[in-house]
Amino acid sequence: MLNKVPEVTAVFWIIKIISTTVGETGADYLAVHVGLGAIVTAANMAILLAAALALQLRARRYVPWIYWLTVVLVSVVGTEITDLLTDKLEISLYISTAAFACALAATFAIWYGVERTLSIHTIVTQRRELFYWLAILFTFALGTAAGDLATEALGLGFQLGVIVFGALIALIAAAWHFGANPVLTFWLAYILTRPLGASLGDLLSQSRGYGGVGLGTIYTSIAFLTVIIALVIWLTFEGDRAGSATISNLNVHRKPTRSRG
Repeated sequence: MLNKVPEVTAVFWIIKIISTTVGETGADYLAVHVGLGAIVTAANMAILLAAALALQLRARRYVPWIYWLTVVLVSVVGTEITDLLTDKLEISLYISTAAFACALAATFAIWYGVERTLSIHTIVTQRRELFYWLAILFTFALGTAAGDLATEALGLGFQLGVIVFGALIALIAAAWHFGANPVLTFWLAYILTRPLGASLGDLLSQSRGYGGVGLGTIYTSIAFLTVIIALVIWLTFEGDRAGSATISNLNVHRKPTRSRG
């Protein structure tokens, strides 16, 4: 099958960061404002994630709306896993951050041991795709725990959190530009987009008394979901147009067959 992961472009990173923001604000809205609670929210989102992941695994190529729907749902589920450990089980953020870091490292180690690559440009078998999505889930859970640890437990705050995590991603991008390992820099940046998006979501949605802008979780979630939908629609049309252009070029350059009549 064709590679199941989109090309890593500026649009990819924009949607990724926005999806983490939706994961943070959407989870808070469902659990707190709707009143579902963390457990019910996590269970319902896990069911939706399983359905979206089944669609993603059945597809034979990258389909933008299926892929990004899965990412958004992974973001919500990853957020709820960390919140359940912290709020319900009262597990320290230091412990959960370390545990998710170990789980992600183990996933990468097994993935590399089996496939001899961690590149996202070679997600062309179902086994590699399963490794990929397991790693994605742990990056969201780790990013949530590490982000909460930095902004809440260590007192970094939402505004400074956005600046710090954004600066770290910029440093990683610079390292990649000057020749650092592309696989390593990709995964480091991917992990850091989670606390960046969560800090941005909290900054926009939390009340002014807590250091936020005060837009609320529902308006923040709707605004960012709208942007995601618009970008995914654009990617879909761009992909269809590129596919049509490729087919046309193949037809133009195909050698004509000699008639036997």
